[in-house]
Amino acid sequence: MNYYSLNNKNHKVTFKEAVIKGLAPDRGLYFPETITPLPDSFFQNIETLSNEEIAFETIKQFIGDEIPETELKKIISETLCFDFPFIPVEDNVFSLELFHGPTMAFKDVGARFMSRCLGYFNRNTDKKVTVLVATSGDTGGAVASGFLSVKGVEVVILYPSGKVSDIQERQLTTLGQNIKALEVDGVFDDCQDMVKKAFLDQSLTHKNLTSANSINIARWLPQMFYIFFAYKQLKQYNKSIVLSCPSGNFGNICAGIMAKHLGLPIAHFVASTNANDTVPRFLEKGNYEPKPSVATISNAMDVGNPSNFIRIQELYNDDLNEFEKDFSSYSFSDAETEITIKDIYSRTKYIAEPHGAVGYLGLKKEMQKQTNSIGVFLETAHPIKFLDIVEPLLDLQLPIPKQIESVLNKEKVSIKIKTYEELKDFLH
Repeated sequence: MNYYSLNNKNHKVTFKEAVIKGLAPDRGLYFPETITPLPDSFFQNIETLSNEEIAFETIKQFIGDEIPETELKKIISETLCFDFPFIPVEDNVFSLELFHGPTMAFKDVGARFMSRCLGYFNRNTDKKVTVLVATSGDTGGAVASGFLSVKGVEVVILYPSGKVSDIQERQLTTLGQNIKALEVDGVFDDCQDMVKKAFLDQSLTHKNLTSANSINIARWLPQMFYIFFAYKQLKQYNKSIVLSCPSGNFGNICAGIMAKHLGLPIAHFVASTNANDTVPRFLEKGNYEPKPSVATISNAMDVGNPSNFIRIQELYNDDLNEFEKDFSSYSFSDAETEITIKDIYSRTKYIAEPHGAVGYLGLKKEMQKQTNSIGVFLETAHPIKFLDIVEPLLDLQLPIPKQIESVLNKEKVSIKIKTYEELKDFLH
C-alpha cells in the first residue's frame, strides 16, 4: 500500500515511511492510494467475528506486506486489550464507551497501535525516532502511555498551559523515562503549529521527527475499529444508523467515514463540536474559514483548524453535495453541554462527560431529521477526567478508577516554553 501527500499526489511513500515521517515534506497529510471495499460477506457475518478479527480485516489492506500477518495480529491484540461497552441510554440511543483503556480515553486505540507499529519498524536499528505531538487534552496521555519504554523512541508532548484538566496533565507529565512534556503559553493551535513547523525545519532532520497526532496514518486509521464494533452491536435492530462523534481535530469522525467507504452501512455521520465551529460554519456558508480556538469545558475539542478535515474532503472528491448526504455538523455551547449532562443523568442515571454530552446533542438534533433511525454517540473519555465539571453539576462524587489513581500522587514535570525557537532549542 502506498500513500500520497494531499498537497502533491505525485509524492508517494510506503506505509512504513508514512508512519515514520508522519507528515509529508510539503506539509501534506498522507492518504491511501487505494481504498478497496470489504466483501458483502464480511458485513453479513460481522456479528460472528471477534473484535480482533474485525480489526484485522479492516486494517490489513492499508498495511499490505510491510508487517507480517502474525505480527499485525499481535499488534491488534495488544491494542484492543480492553472492552468497548455498548450502553443503552434511552429508546433508540446508545453510548459506545471508548474510555476503558489505560488512560481512559478513546485515543488509547490509535496510540497503542501506532507505538507498536513504530516499535516493529525500529526492532533492528539503533537509530532513534522522536515522536513530537501536540495535545488539546487526551492525546498526550494516550501517547505517553502507548510509547512508554518503546525501544528507540523519544516522545515530546506539547500542551497548552492551563487548558487541560488536572488529570489529563498528570497523565502526560508524570511518567518520565522517554516521555517529555512541554507546557506552551498559548492554545492548542499554537502547539500544533509548532509541531508542523518542526517537521519542515531542515536543522532538525537528525532528530527523525514523526507525529502521533491523528495526522499520522497509524494513529488515524485504527480508529475505524470501534466504528465497526458499533455496527456489530446495532445490526440486529435493522434500522438506519446515525453515528455522532464529538469532534476536535476530526481524526475520529474521518476514520468513521473511511469505514463507510469500506462498505460499513452507517447512514449518517454527525460531527458534534463545541464553540470551535469551523466545520459547522463551512457547511452553512460554503467557505472554510478557520479561526483561533477558544477554551471550553470540552477541551479536547478546542481546535480552530482541524487537520483531518482535508482527508474527509478527499474522500468525497471535494463534492460538497455528496458530502452533505452522509455528514452533518453542529455546534453547541458550554451552557447547553452542562444542561445536557444534568438532563441525561436526571432521566437515565447515565453519567456523560462534556465531550460525550456534545456528541449526544448532535445525535439528537440529527435524529429529528433521520426519522425511524437508531443512534449512537461516542463517549470518548471517562467522566473522572472532568470531575471538576461533572461532580458539581450532578452533586455526586465519582469513584477514582485504578488507571487514574496511579498518577494522582506522582510529581508533575514539565518545561514551559513560549516560542518555536524554545522548542527548537529543546529538541537540539
